[in-house]
Amino acid sequence: MSASSVASTNFRRFWFGQTLSQFGTRIGTLGLSVTAVQLLHANTKEVGALSAASTVCYLLIGLPAGVWVDRILKRKTMMWAALIRCLAVLSIPLLWLTGDLRMEVLYAVAVVVGVVTVFFDVAYQSYVPVLVPEDDIATANARLEATAQVSTLGGPALAGLLMRVVSAPVVMLVDAFAYLASFLCLTMTKDGEQRSALSPRGKGRLLTDIAEGVRFVRTQPVIRRLAMSMGVSNFFATMVATLVPILVLRTIGFDSFMLGLIMTCGAAGGVVGALLAPKARQRLSVGTVMACGLLTAAFFTVSSPLAAVAAPHSTILAGAILLVGEFGLTVGALLFNVTQVSLRQTLCPKNLLGRMNASIRFVIWGSMPLAALVAGWLGSGIGVVPTLWIGVAGGVATVLPILTIDRVMSANAPESAAKQPEVVQ
Repeated sequence: MSASSVASTNFRRFWFGQTLSQFGTRIGTLGLSVTAVQLLHANTKEVGALSAASTVCYLLIGLPAGVWVDRILKRKTMMWAALIRCLAVLSIPLLWLTGDLRMEVLYAVAVVVGVVTVFFDVAYQSYVPVLVPEDDIATANARLEATAQVSTLGGPALAGLLMRVVSAPVVMLVDAFAYLASFLCLTMTKDGEQRSALSPRGKGRLLTDIAEGVRFVRTQPVIRRLAMSMGVSNFFATMVATLVPILVLRTIGFDSFMLGLIMTCGAAGGVVGALLAPKARQRLSVGTVMACGLLTAAFFTVSSPLAAVAAPHSTILAGAILLVGEFGLTVGALLFNVTQVSLRQTLCPKNLLGRMNASIRFVIWGSMPLAALVAGWLGSGIGVVPTLWIGVAGGVATVLPILTIDRVMSANAPESAAKQPEVVQ
């Protein structure tokens, strides 16, 4: 890797700001839930509605967001999104201090933060190719993903420690500060991006531009296979993730501390997977790395139903299986994810990056609500453990579109996308 790009002060500013933003998001997500449950005494339906308000935005505006991100400067988009998130989150502690905090406020904040997060995430995934040269994209993504996993690992723990000292709404100030710091880091990040030049016929025609992004994903043979694999993979992964808390807390009988420990092991595995991805990419082809990542994740997903089988004989063994399994699962998942994100960014023209990423995210996030419903329906109908086995089998099947992707790349992708870049740590 060239020291002039990823190791540059410019990239470090962006990286640092994104790390703070990720920590803020993790802290804010927990703080929002605790505020609803402990201070506003929200019931189960209200908590579910609050969660839905944060995620449904991808289905509602995900595709149009890709068009708008391609029309405007990506760094400016992230700056405005960070600032709006800061102001929205800041309203929670201010209204709590005045005694005017209500569930309606939390719903509104969740929707506002969710909407601008759609724009931020699409712009963020489309920005790395603008910021660093093509040969440095893989390592840049690996470093960004590694710190994202660190925030997943440490953010909720930090929020929990803070809430032992101050109330949940006050903790939201940390979230707001993190978004503000991200905004300031973005203002100091420099790039050479030019405003996208949409054709006169397409300018102002939202559906036309959305269709262009969807068409690219559908017709680009490599990205089409990635979209198929990720859509199916996320469906079965969501099925398993939906039932794991029930497995751990009810079927096996562990407490919430054990569930948190399992999630922590998962985040630690994510850090390892993100750091391994560039090294694996040096030695293996893109398709091999992605296939190995998916197969590793599917193999360790077996830990969930296996733990249920082991639990009647030894809860210690069941716990060990779950901890090792979650660690290995996320190692494989991040090996795949870092590699596929870098590949997509390399294959896609810069003027289509926003729409391509939005189309992919629409597929990925669109499968989650349906998968959760299917998991609940099957779990109550045939049982939690049989449903988990179905999730495991589906996870193995997701590798099928990836197995021949190297051959497809050689036949269809540009030479610059098919080569293996030199990655120097």
